[in-house]
Formats: sequence, structure tokens, C-alpha cells
Amino acid sequence: MNPREEELAVRALLENPALVDVYFKEKRWVELAALVRFARRDVPAALAQTDPALYRRLREQVTRFFLLGGDVFSLEKLEEQAEASASGTSRASQPSRQSG
Repeated sequence: MNPREEELAVRALLENPALVDVYFKEKRWVELAALVRFARRDVPAALAQTDPALYRRLREQVTRFFLLGGDVFSLEKLEEQAEASASGTSRASQPSRQSG
């Protein structure tokens, strides 16, 4: 996923917080990791000078993301899951070994 695609996915998720649950259920780890990365990095301050309305809207959306529980996501775990799903293996989808 290139940076522009990440930005578009993040904006869609911030605009519609209900999509976060959908993406989580669909195991769309790459997009969720991009969202958490963006929210933790915060909105670029330079945007306040170039597009104040967009800056305000994104700040409000990031704040809402955290108020709705976005801080519980582990960026490291999301990135691990994204890498695992990209390589075709997922810890959750691997069968557990039983002794016996």
C-alpha cells in the first residue's frame, strides 16, 4: 500500500468510525495499522497554515478516534499481523498443536 492509499484509507476510517470495527472483523491489518500510526503521529502542524479547515476536521476526528477507544490498539501487533497476512501466514489461522 503506497502512502496515498494509506492516507485515503485513514481518512475514510476517521470519517466513519464504525468502519474500524468492520475492518477489524475483516482482518484488514494494514489499514488499521496505518490509522493507528497516523493518529499517534498526529495531524501535521503545517496543515494548519495551508488548510485550516482540514486541519481542524482531522484533529477532531483523531480526538474522536482516541475517545472511542483507539488507544487500545497495539501498533506493533497490527504491523505483525499485516506482515503475517501479507506472507500468507497468520498466527490466528494456524492450527494449534495437540499432544497426545
